[in-house]
Amino acid sequence: MTEQEIDILIIGAGPSGSVAAAYLHQQGFTVKVVEKSKFPRFAIGESLLPRCMEHFEEVGLLDCLKSENFQIKKGARFLKEDKSCHFNFKEKHTKGWDWTWQVPRSQFDKALTDELQKRGVPISFETEAIHIEFETDGTSKTTIKTKEGATETIKAKHCIDASGPGRVIPRLLKQVKPATSKGNTSIFTHVNDRKRPEGKEGTLITFDVVTEKAWLWVIPFSNGNTSIGYVGPSEFIDSFSGASSEKLRKLLQLSKHYKKRFENSDFLFEPKEFKDFSSSMNALYGKGYTITGNSAGFLDPVFSSGVTFATESGLLAAKLTARKFRDEAVDWERDYENHLKQGVSVFKTYVDEWYSGNLQKIFFTDTINPEIKKQICSVLAGYVWDTSNPFVKNHQRLVKTLAQVIEIESNN
Repeated sequence: MTEQEIDILIIGAGPSGSVAAAYLHQQGFTVKVVEKSKFPRFAIGESLLPRCMEHFEEVGLLDCLKSENFQIKKGARFLKEDKSCHFNFKEKHTKGWDWTWQVPRSQFDKALTDELQKRGVPISFETEAIHIEFETDGTSKTTIKTKEGATETIKAKHCIDASGPGRVIPRLLKQVKPATSKGNTSIFTHVNDRKRPEGKEGTLITFDVVTEKAWLWVIPFSNGNTSIGYVGPSEFIDSFSGASSEKLRKLLQLSKHYKKRFENSDFLFEPKEFKDFSSSMNALYGKGYTITGNSAGFLDPVFSSGVTFATESGLLAAKLTARKFRDEAVDWERDYENHLKQGVSVFKTYVDEWYSGNLQKIFFTDTINPEIKKQICSVLAGYVWDTSNPFVKNHQRLVKTLAQVIEIESNN
């Protein structure tokens, strides 16, 4: 068994691991990335938020992504029966990026790892971390298994787990908490979107609400394909019988806005189903390691927060690790865990209030105050750490209160 010594081992080569690796490599540390999958590979999280553009820009990954000509996303649209609500990212409370991308993740993630490899960051694909031991000083020995079946040992001064749903370190340390999605299921595929209207249609992610708790996403890509998928209570999704393709076609009949557009579209792969997908962790760090991205937790996809939390946590973990290596004081509880949990708490309020119906009352009223709409738009753009925004600072109270006011006004 061969053994190598490095500064930082990163498990997972998705956006979180790539951003972390890019930053640490820039800072002169020896980094190695191990990734269980072979790239390109399919992944969910195809609609980004403006906040994550700052992360790619800071670590120098923006240009390689721009060269891929991904579909520019300028906002989000919510549909329900005959009502429509459109959020334009230019019209938000918080200063920052006013556009982002909608991306086939197989192409997007590979563009990131190709750029990292050009810079000299070693990435071992089809390589699985199968065992890890931490010493009292935080150094670790990780046993990895290559696609040929050979095993190697990596000795690292710090580990960043960006393995996504694999949750390698939490799983090996038996720290994974149960799913928290309240029994939701998603079913999705890509289609050849031959009937896509010209104009701004491609620049939006659309959420078509078919029941209060079930909705269809529509994410157009620049290559002419579109990601479509339903999310709803598992018993609702499972009430549509048949194989996954038949089930999804039946569900599409519920959408008055998209039924005709997609009724004869070719599914580019057999629809996939995910159940009980939301999760969280007891702790986001430990002696010698940090948990980032979907390894730390994953919220319901209604507001496309996944990649933003992945890159936010990946970059922050890398920065704090660099400070630790320079013998600077790092308070992981305050500077890392509390920071991320603040953002997660904000988004979780909006997810919960979406399914409670309160947020839908706000979105589909005709009387929303323009300033309030800008403040909510900032949340939807991923700026959930801006406490100058009342709908961030007082998120738990204000969403409920505003919904109650709208309901009282509508009844008068």
